[in-house]
Amino acid sequence: MNKNFAKGEVIFREGDNGDSFFEVVSGCVGIYTDYEQSTEQKLTDIRPGHIFGEMALIDAFPRSATAVALEDTTLTEVFIEDVREYFRSSPTKINFILQELGERLGRLTNEYGEACATIKELYPVNEERKPSLADKIRKFVAAYDLIARSKQPSAEYLRESQDLSHGDGYAKKVEKYDRGTIIFREGEPGKCMYDIHFGSVGIYTGYGTADEKCLTTLYADKFFGEIGMLGNEPRSATAVVLEDGTMVESIYLDDFEELFEKNPAKIEMVIKHLSFRIRRLTYEYTNACKMIYDAAEAELKNSVSDELKKKAQEYKEVYYGE
Repeated sequence: MNKNFAKGEVIFREGDNGDSFFEVVSGCVGIYTDYEQSTEQKLTDIRPGHIFGEMALIDAFPRSATAVALEDTTLTEVFIEDVREYFRSSPTKINFILQELGERLGRLTNEYGEACATIKELYPVNEERKPSLADKIRKFVAAYDLIARSKQPSAEYLRESQDLSHGDGYAKKVEKYDRGTIIFREGEPGKCMYDIHFGSVGIYTGYGTADEKCLTTLYADKFFGEIGMLGNEPRSATAVVLEDGTMVESIYLDDFEELFEKNPAKIEMVIKHLSFRIRRLTYEYTNACKMIYDAAEAELKNSVSDELKKKAQEYKEVYYGE
């Protein structure tokens, strides 16, 4: 359904309950936090061909920002009950929305990595910080100031929902692997994503080297490898089969339209998976920003504690294995 908004008109407000997302047909939309308040901050512009508000649709969570028409604007609004029809009327939108979510997840992953790298440098052994660290600290202090004003998620919200078996219904190419098989290597271009139907897969950095670290173990009914595919980025880790007889489905970007036609539940599972990863990573990124914020506040008060240094060390142990 197309809706027209005049320049300056509010499309939805921060905190509103969200049950739809929007595609910009023409015009331009600004996304703000604390709109019309002294602490107002503009986050981004959304232009024709792009979507916004998609997380509220996927997670039924209150809007995290305010959307305002920056000029006379036409939008397509899609409600949750109409999503399948929206995809049926324009199957190419499936790839578009998945890529938008993938790009968002990729950006967030990079931001979280940079925040953890900043924490790693907070308290160097030789007590000498790099001159560039001050700018990084300011960046993440500002990020936490912005995030802290929003409602923090509950434990239930951060829990991944249980789907039906991923092996149900139509599937693309499914292969059986022996233990030790490398599905993809760190640094290789990401060509597709994967769905585990049976068995287990380990995700490693530095696989086969002295710095090898197992990031996680994945079991049946889990997806992996989606960032490399959707963001067209090199693999950030190596995927290794952990038990004989592991069965894994390969899904390429060009497969999604066919999958939706023959097994729409699989597409909904992928969207839910991306949603969970985004909300979980947002939570972890928020905690990392808070760690940097607390460190900056303690230094201003000349009250850096051993407990704070220990917390920074715990980040290094979890993220870098140090």
